[in-house]
Amino acid sequence: MKCLVTGGAGFISSHLVDRLIKEGYEVAVIDNLSSGRKENLNPKAKFYKFNICDSGISQIFKKEKPVYVFHFAAHIEARESVNDPIFDAKVNILGSLNILDNCRKFKVKKIIFASSGGEIYGDAKKIPTPENYPPAPISPYGISKLAVEKYLDAYRRLFGISYLVLRFGNIYGPRQNPNGEAGVMAIFISKMLKKEQPLIHGDGKQTKDYIFIEDAINASFGAFKNNYEGIINIGTGKETNVLDIFTEIKKLTNSSVERKHIASPACGFKRGCLSVRKAKNELGWRPKFNIKNGLKKTVEWYLNNK
Repeated sequence: MKCLVTGGAGFISSHLVDRLIKEGYEVAVIDNLSSGRKENLNPKAKFYKFNICDSGISQIFKKEKPVYVFHFAAHIEARESVNDPIFDAKVNILGSLNILDNCRKFKVKKIIFASSGGEIYGDAKKIPTPENYPPAPISPYGISKLAVEKYLDAYRRLFGISYLVLRFGNIYGPRQNPNGEAGVMAIFISKMLKKEQPLIHGDGKQTKDYIFIEDAINASFGAFKNNYEGIINIGTGKETNVLDIFTEIKKLTNSSVERKHIASPACGFKRGCLSVRKAKNELGWRPKFNIKNGLKKTVEWYLNNK
């Protein structure tokens, strides 16, 4: 059975491709390598270097005839989306529509979409935040994710395309790119191993729901195999603040660096934590890694891949 994965050379998607291939699926990957890396690509996957906005993607769908599509490609930097919301919308909304419309044309059975739990809910008053909490995205990036969720539901009602939205917490782990704002774990680890100064936004007491990559992929594969349709949070149900992350990584890397604080970005929020009750009830899934175990494995990977 054939699966198509957009962004399949990226941090999260490359792990997903590995899992799909391990489970016996044929996999085709679309990635323009703007943030993904060739070394992340599984050699058993068929690779197409394309932008998701490119009209030529229709030829890939026609040739590969995927039964399932995992749409994980995106412009993921929330702060950049504030500076350039038009670019963010072109990639995340128009690019997603290009993928979705090809799913319609070529009769894809189901599309699985990587959304953002933290950005969709914004500065939620209910912690942990359930899926039925009113969306309140702060950044254009969060708005673009919510817009694609709405398009998915419209395409289901109009054209009968089944879909699953995975609202992820902040995923971290091996292969995460430290050269960006999207992964505080990767940035801190990389900086401390290089004996450079990491920067903490604000007072560092802001929290997010950080989930280890292995747990995220287990949930993604379980959700894909499940017949559930709709929106599911994928996180840990636990809050972790930046100061605690800094302290743990400092210990794991034997760093002597001291804390240095800078102003918080305009699109930041104080608390973030996802209710995972639905994932447990519908998928029979629960995270296996806590922050300490996940960070230990992540630091080990960076040490072995310097």
